[in-house]
Amino acid sequence: MPHYHTWEEFARAAEKLYLTDPMKVRVVLKYRHCDGNLCIKVTDNAVCLQYKTDQAQDVKKIEKLHGKLMRLMVSKETHSGSMETD
Repeated sequence: MPHYHTWEEFARAAEKLYLTDPMKVRVVLKYRHCDGNLCIKVTDNAVCLQYKTDQAQDVKKIEKLHGKLMRLMVSKETHSGSMETD
């Protein structure tokens, strides 16, 4: 399970993993208040990417990536759904 130390590497790898097989990828966010750590994990059961931070400014970056992945998921769903009804 690779732990990325830089946000840019993790974001690039997570997006690439999602684009390879969107139906298998899932995203997990985990916050531990006692440690003050936020962990984001992106996995497709074969590859697991993790990024852990305790910095407040990284929360906005994680939120931005999460939103981007959600937009990709929604656009794929609506596109494939419209093709099925035709």
